[in-house]
Amino acid sequence: MTTVSTPPAMLVAMLLACSTMAAQADDVIVGKPAPDFHATTFDGRKISLADYQGRVLIINFWATWCGPCRRELPLLDRYYQLQQHAGLEVIAVATEDSVSPSQLKPLAALVSIPFIRRMNGPYRVLKGVPTNIVIDRRGIVRYAQAGGFSLDDLNSLLVPLLREQPGATVDPGPTS
Repeated sequence: MTTVSTPPAMLVAMLLACSTMAAQADDVIVGKPAPDFHATTFDGRKISLADYQGRVLIINFWATWCGPCRRELPLLDRYYQLQQHAGLEVIAVATEDSVSPSQLKPLAALVSIPFIRRMNGPYRVLKGVPTNIVIDRRGIVRYAQAGGFSLDDLNSLLVPLLREQPGATVDPGPTS
């Protein structure tokens, strides 16, 4: 019987390719279905992506030391208050290098959007804070970029998404 041996370098390359494919399957990619996440809010609620089915969701990563984040957070909170009836949801995830959760708790009590204490899933800061990820009513990632939103940015991105019916089939737009 003849045995075939795989050279070690080729084996390593095959393993790396498999691990890269597995990692990419869970990545947050514009135009693709949003991967699941599990999170705990400051008030102790357990949430996941399924809780936002049929709604437009913004996942906002921010830091207390970030000037643009401190300007954007009140804007997101107010926009949420105005568009919640249309199906908008926003969650705010403070980065690990922000202040402690006990110091964030008073701020969390002042805003309408839920602050996340702990989040598990492939969602992360992209090239800096603030980072915003927008998921449409069908669970498709429609936006994932670093940089703060202005009111005009929010309107141009979210108004069309909020007008879509939950079961509508639409072009997800550009993939970058």
